Amino acid sequence: MILVDTNVLVDILEDDPKWAEWSLSQMYDQSKIHRPVINPIIYAELSLTFSTHEALDEAIGAMRLEIIDIPRPALFLAGKAFAQYLRRGGQKQNVLADFFIGAHAAVSGFPILTRDSRRYRSYFPALKITSPDP
Repeated sequence: MILVDTNVLVDILEDDPKWAEWSLSQMYDQSKIHRPVINPIIYAELSLTFSTHEALDEAIGAMRLEIIDIPRPALFLAGKAFAQYLRRGGQKQNVLADFFIGAHAAVSGFPILTRDSRRYRSYFPALKITSPDP
C-alpha cells in the first residue's frame, strides 16, 4: 500500500496547471507497485472540494483508492510529533492533519506519495517518500 497525500489528489481532481501531470503520472506509476490508499483525514481534507459525500465517494472510486483506518499507535505518534513541532517554534495550528498522515504512514510502514514532503521528512525521517522535493 501507498498512502496518497491530499495535495496529489487535489492536483489531479482540479487539473492543476503546474502539478496535475506530475501527480497523475506518479499515481499511475505507484499504482503498478502499491495499492493506493487514503485515510479518514485525507478524506476529510478532500471533502472541501466536493459538494456531497456521494460525489467524493464516486471520485475516490474512480481513482481506485481504498479508505483505511488510522491505527491508534499512529494517532498517538501524530500527537507527539505535533507537540515536537510546536516546541520547535511551529506557529501554525492547522497542520495537525499532516502529522496524522505522516504518523499513519510511519506506523503502518507505508510509503507516502506527496508533493510537499518537508514536514514528513522532518518529523518522520524513516518514511519512504515519493515527492518532487529532493
